[in-house]
Amino acid sequence: MTPTNLFADLPGHLPDELFTTLLDAAEVRIERIVSHGHASPEGFWYDQDQDEWVVVLKGQARLRFQDGQIELEPGDFVNIPARKKHRVEWTAPNEPTIWLAVHYGARR
Repeated sequence: MTPTNLFADLPGHLPDELFTTLLDAAEVRIERIVSHGHASPEGFWYDQDQDEWVVVLKGQARLRFQDGQIELEPGDFVNIPARKKHRVEWTAPNEPTIWLAVHYGARR
C-alpha cells in the first residue's frame, strides 16, 4: 500500500475549485477541496443531502450561512447539517486553501 499526501499534486493555476474524492462508501464520502481565491457564484447556495464536517488544512476561508458567516483558518473545522444552506464567500487569493470534507449519514 502506498500513502498519498493531501498537499501533493496541487496545480499552479485553478480556473475552478478542485474537488478530489478520496473515499466513497455507503454513508460517507471524503474529499479534498482546493480553492485559490474562489467563491461560490453570486446567488448560489449549497443545499446538500448529507451532513458535512469540513476542516481547513491550509489557507483561509469564509463561509456564509443564511443566519451569519464564519472565518476559517488552518485547523478550524465546522459541522454543517444536511440541508443547511451555505456558500463559500471568500478564500485566500495569495495561496491555496486546502479543505478536507467528510460527507456522512444516509443520503436523503
